[in-house]
Amino acid sequence: MSAESGIKTFRDSDGLWRTHRFEDLATPEAWERNPALVQEFYNERRKQLFEVEPNAGHKALVELEKVFDVQIITQNVDDLHERAGSANVLHLHGELKKARSTVDPSLIYELKHWELKMGEHCEKGSQLRPHIVWFGESVPAMSEATQLTRQAELFLIVGTSLQVYPAASLLHYVPSHSPVYLVDPKAEAPAWAQSVKTIRKTAATGLPELVNELIRNETVK
Repeated sequence: MSAESGIKTFRDSDGLWRTHRFEDLATPEAWERNPALVQEFYNERRKQLFEVEPNAGHKALVELEKVFDVQIITQNVDDLHERAGSANVLHLHGELKKARSTVDPSLIYELKHWELKMGEHCEKGSQLRPHIVWFGESVPAMSEATQLTRQAELFLIVGTSLQVYPAASLLHYVPSHSPVYLVDPKAEAPAWAQSVKTIRKTAATGLPELVNELIRNETVK
């Protein structure tokens, strides 16, 4: 969803992480072994986020919100949906512009700058860590995401391979009567979900086209 804004993905980026495995950067074990390296990785990602803007795909969803009750469930950790103007965004994998306590997960802090340093502590005196769901950690927002999916009258999937679980499992909870669209250049619906309509375009191209079609169809009813 955010690639066309300039957000680089974990595997194809040209920064620090090209020379490290994800096990060294995005797991609880990595934090235990080398918290400074993990902080550096997320600081680089956060710095990049401060330099980019929402793309046409993000803005299309804001337009859709003028006609539909739009609930966004995102695997992305950036804030581009919010900056585009979307009102209802649920982050499955955490938020890059937030930090949280390492002793009390309920203590979450907004970051006004890109750098989170070792030695920055929560009010209970423990080191702050990125507010990110790492590989191997539970996804606290899955229950809410599942509930939203069960209520969907229309379900859009954008910019994902449907290979990352548990997020990919949400497709199982879409009501059988609800239309499902998959927007991705390599869109390939699972064999068991043949009713999914695939649009092999990027988010910034395919989503505005789909949104215009959905709004047009709704307004002529």
